[in-house]
This record gives sequence, C-alpha cells and structure tokens, in this order.
Amino acid sequence: MVAKRCLPPIFEVGGVLLSSDILTERFCCDYEKCKGICCVEGDAGAPVTVDEIGGIEDALDVVWGDLCASAQSVIDRQGVAYTDRDGDLVTSIVGGRDCVFTCYGEGGTCLCALEKAYHAGRCSFCKPVSCALYPIREKQFGGGLTGLNYHRWKICEDAVKKGRELDLPLYKFLKEPLIRRFGEAWYLELCELADELRLQGYL
Repeated sequence: MVAKRCLPPIFEVGGVLLSSDILTERFCCDYEKCKGICCVEGDAGAPVTVDEIGGIEDALDVVWGDLCASAQSVIDRQGVAYTDRDGDLVTSIVGGRDCVFTCYGEGGTCLCALEKAYHAGRCSFCKPVSCALYPIREKQFGGGLTGLNYHRWKICEDAVKKGRELDLPLYKFLKEPLIRRFGEAWYLELCELADELRLQGYL
C-alpha cells in the first residue's frame, strides 16, 4: 500500500481559500443521534447576511406560529438578528442558546422553522447559508478574500463516525450548500482539484 503524500494545509479554488481537511475529512450528519443539537448549542446565533435578514423577515409571518413564545418575545424586542461580540450579524437567540427559529419534532429533534416551511412550500427562503454549510465556516478577509475552514465540534462526533463509515468526504456531503453559496462552476473546480490530488497520491 502506497503511503499518501503530505497535503498542503491550504488551497485556493476560484478565489476562495479552503483548509485541506475540507477535502480529507469524512462527515455525514446523523440526525437520529445528534437530534440537530447544533441549532441550540453555542453562545451566538447563525451568521447571516443583510440580504438573508430580508428573506427571513419576509418569511416571518409564515413561521410565526411555529415559534415558541420566548422566541417571539426576543424577535419582538430585537428583531430576527443582532450584532454579536465579534461584530458579526447573527440570528437572534433565546436564553443565550437556542436560535429563535428552532422548533421541535418527535423525540426532541430540533428543526429549523424556516427550513420546515420552505420544504412545505410555504415560503421561498430556506435557511441561512451558514447553517447549510456547517461544519464548514466562512470567514471574510480584507480585499474581498473568502476563507473556508472545517469547524470541529464534539457534538458532531457521530457525524464524523457516520461519514467515515460511508467514506463520504466533507466537500461531497456539502455539495448542495457549496453550490448554493459559490455556484456550480466553482464546485466542479473543487472536485477537479480533489481528483487531481487523489491521482497525485495526496488523498
């Protein structure tokens, strides 16, 4: 068996910098085990853009009845988003924890009220792209440069295990949200890079 060559830590694809573990790590959400806990863990909401805030506000009347009273109260008081301590726009949260758009399904599974309404055909906005991209996190640098990193979190251990069992690379698991964010041509370029690295013995 030929040993894999040492992979550079960062690559550039179509003007976007990405960490190599996005290509090497395996990942597949296991909702039956994690129950969508990423919607409620953490100390800040999901990063959102100004355009996304507009989409969320347009969908608010549709999902209002799916939100708990505490979430409704937070939205009435400060809106659907706020600026966190790092200066980023993020969705509002309840009690320093739950995203205001978290609702619960059978067995205590966390659901996104926005995504639930979108799939039911009740609104045109799905959910913030930062949520869809997780566990990839996006960072903006000076000069319009964008960086992507893989965020490792203990609550996603089951997703890592399932991804390894399926041999599913992170960038393939997140195909649809990556295309949503950067476009199909960019994603094809990413796949071509991965294929070339595999031929060269890096992957």
